[in-house]
Amino acid sequence: MRNAVDQNRRIALAKLIEPRALPLPRGITSVCSAHPLVVEAALRRAAREGRALLLEATCNQVNQEGGYTGMTPADFRRFIERIADAIAFPANHIILGGDHLGPNPWRRLPAEEAMTRAEAMIVSYVEAGFEKLHLDTSMGCAGEPRALTDALTAERAARLARAAEDAAKRAGRKPPVYIIGTEVPPPGGATHALEELEVTHPEAALRTLTVHRAAFTSAGAEPALERVIGIVVQPGVEFGNTDVALYKPDRATNLISALDKMPGLLFEAHSTDYQPALELSGLVDDGFGILKVGPGLTFALREALYGLAAIRQTIGGTATSTGLPAVMEDIMQANPGHWSSHYGGTPEEQHLQRHFSYSDRIRYYWPDSRAAEAVNQLFAELPNPIPETLISQYLGRLYPDVVSGRVKPSARSLCLAAIDTALAPYSEATALR
Repeated sequence: MRNAVDQNRRIALAKLIEPRALPLPRGITSVCSAHPLVVEAALRRAAREGRALLLEATCNQVNQEGGYTGMTPADFRRFIERIADAIAFPANHIILGGDHLGPNPWRRLPAEEAMTRAEAMIVSYVEAGFEKLHLDTSMGCAGEPRALTDALTAERAARLARAAEDAAKRAGRKPPVYIIGTEVPPPGGATHALEELEVTHPEAALRTLTVHRAAFTSAGAEPALERVIGIVVQPGVEFGNTDVALYKPDRATNLISALDKMPGLLFEAHSTDYQPALELSGLVDDGFGILKVGPGLTFALREALYGLAAIRQTIGGTATSTGLPAVMEDIMQANPGHWSSHYGGTPEEQHLQRHFSYSDRIRYYWPDSRAAEAVNQLFAELPNPIPETLISQYLGRLYPDVVSGRVKPSARSLCLAAIDTALAPYSEATALR
């Protein structure tokens, strides 16, 4: 079984990274973030390793209506390329992907209206040159069950694939590769108890492929079938507000066996944030060739920013009410839409979750102009260099790299290093051996 799994993964990854003249990776990290420091840190690591970088935008972050970042897919591409150009990273080594592309941003609307907007979103992604599209039509819209049948999920995915194929042909673009699935973890982490997690049954994974093949054929999207490279399944990996479900290979043995019957396909693992290197390596060994991470990277950035805010307060005696955490609290309280349905409990528990939850709903607020201004002010008020003793006190994980000279003791460098530390286990898991 192991040889078949390895071969399937290699075939799928080759389709993803072609025609780039780079070594075929053992696996690839999918960085799902629109934060400029996260993007820069990921680009810098890819440059050091001589790898392609897969960067993905989610349907809620980036869509034809702007998403919560205010960016369309074309805007996102320009945003990424500006950062890459600033550090001389070759643009042709960047693979842009779209994550959870489907009716999710408009699921409170009737299904037909939501799907029409989803088609427009798919077209905008293809026209902007995105090469990897995760088709996610698993959620119900207004008046529908929360989870749809496999047949209806596949029918809607095929409709979006047809729209993507037609858009690529009209625009003269290289047609994209696709990820499909019917048992898709929710974007941004779980809202239910993690002990409820159930690993996808192998029969369910095989049924997913069967119903999508039939739906794509019925929709006239047969050429897209040849470019389906993977399926999203649940391997028993997830994170919530306060805990993380780690990968246990023995629980996924039956699921992995299904890859024997899926020539040329791999599994895509969602919600791998906070998994240690050993667990990430286990996922890749077992055929999960694409490891998606997002909130874990902005969580690392938030840790660094709050550590820097504590250093600033220690150095200057700044009142807590004027610091970065207080600014972020005001912003989140003024606009609770991104966190209120995710965080429960007492007011004190909600406050703790707003700032320190693994789900990292605070990431939705960094694009706010007041947050950007507060971060810029913090950076300007910190000394350069920052005293090593305070880095040891408040940013202890970065201290060894600072004293060794690998990381500069400046605010921006420390933020990039914190994100890079969160990326390191992914490099270890996907590195060629």
